[in-house]
Amino acid sequence: MYAGAAIAVDLFGHATPSGVAWLRCLGAAVVLLLWRRPPRAAWRGKRLLLAGAFGVVTAGMNVVFYEAIARLPLGTVVALEFAGPVVVAAVGSRTRRDLIALVLVALGVVAIADVRIAGSPLGVVFALAAAAAWAGYIVLGKRVAIEGDGLDSLAVGFVVATVALSPLAFGTGEMWGSPRMLLLGIGVGVLSTVVPYALDQVVLRRLGQARFAVLLALLPVTAGVVGFLVLAQVPSAVETVGTLAVVAGVALRSRDDAGPVTEPPG
Repeated sequence: MYAGAAIAVDLFGHATPSGVAWLRCLGAAVVLLLWRRPPRAAWRGKRLLLAGAFGVVTAGMNVVFYEAIARLPLGTVVALEFAGPVVVAAVGSRTRRDLIALVLVALGVVAIADVRIAGSPLGVVFALAAAAAWAGYIVLGKRVAIEGDGLDSLAVGFVVATVALSPLAFGTGEMWGSPRMLLLGIGVGVLSTVVPYALDQVVLRRLGQARFAVLLALLPVTAGVVGFLVLAQVPSAVETVGTLAVVAGVALRSRDDAGPVTEPPG
């Protein structure tokens, strides 16, 4: 997922972040369509509306995520994003563990944001918008898992999102003149969308929410490592502490949960 994001950062010099996000959506839609070939029923009625809403929210999340990583380090953005799912998980819960987890995440977000607001306040806004979109993705993702048809609905959703967000294609003009950059852009869709979501389906059949959510807590660390190794982005001491606080909060909140969970599309 974040190897794809690192490639996307390198493409920002040739296209707008939103344009790269749209190209990722296009690449994912094409590959999923060729792979899944959704039946006619997936393109009708309630299933189409649900899949379309899910696809647009997911693609919109990717757009603001890319706008954020164009301005902030990859690990920082992913850590800020975790505010969304943790708040969703905390809604309706009143246990002491949940409260401590929420406080840890809030402190982590404040620590990271405090470091970055001076340098790029807009980047922080985009990262928090991605967090809000992630929360929406989780809610819709659960409905798709129950009422939709998994990867078929995902394929339909990305087709709808590609069409709905097509004005963003104007930000990809330079890339269409270079087969190499175009291939890299579509490759981002495969690395950051198709492969992670397919693996997500495999993992979720074998793990409950508790173990899977603990694995999700590794995402800020993974993003930080990729950002350091591929993009030479070195976090500050305060950012490192903030990221670890977010990881601890997610792990604590999900320790005893049960049931399915939906992985984010970073």
